[in-house]
Amino acid sequence: MTSQLVALCFDANDPLRLARFWTGVLGWEMADDPHDGIVLLPSDDTGFRIRCLPAREKKAGPNQMHFDLTSTSLEDQRQTVAKSLGLGARHIDIGQRPEEGHVVLADPEGNEFCVIGPDNDFLADCGFVGALACDGSQEVGYFWSEALGWPLVWDRDQETAIRSPHGGPKITWGGPPVAPKTGKNRLHFDVAPPAHGDRQAEVDRLVSLGATRIGIGRREAGQVVMADPDGNEFCVLTPDRPPDR
Repeated sequence: MTSQLVALCFDANDPLRLARFWTGVLGWEMADDPHDGIVLLPSDDTGFRIRCLPAREKKAGPNQMHFDLTSTSLEDQRQTVAKSLGLGARHIDIGQRPEEGHVVLADPEGNEFCVIGPDNDFLADCGFVGALACDGSQEVGYFWSEALGWPLVWDRDQETAIRSPHGGPKITWGGPPVAPKTGKNRLHFDVAPPAHGDRQAEVDRLVSLGATRIGIGRREAGQVVMADPDGNEFCVLTPDRPPDR
């Protein structure tokens, strides 16, 4: 048994505004979340939802993960940047160099994302959502490969990447140096056992892989809050809440 990646969750001071932004950028459908916040349903091969969850805390410091959006041409890249800016994004400087060929933006709540140029070979076979790029160790890449049952598609110089056997975006971890964690992450994964699976058995399996149970962050009925080997929070849901496909 392996976990299914149900959603990438954003803590949001204004969930509706953030959901409208990402709906506009990605072209996904927006729906009410029956549990909390707003959910975005993918219209492509991404395979997991985005959930925008209400939070009082303001963003402080860079996020541990961000989207890399792909481009088919320089004009396509310019159009994605222009659309994002029109929806409320802004340019930010995180030390990127012009020769790197990507544009770094922040959404209306300051969450970073990159619009990658058309000559990026690593994301050449991916869709518009090319990758979810994470700050993390090689160990955490191995953990999520085992947790989700997604094979490693990159494992070099302590950098790792995994991808679903069904396609969709890659999830990457940049290796050392890993920024020290301060407080609760603003983005986290929701995972669940397969339909008719046993949540407690899956929690026990995740612990055996290096996860820990923790008592911080959002609590909903039917979820267990855990942390991966790098200390990043994630939630294990009940198996009767699979992702919409």
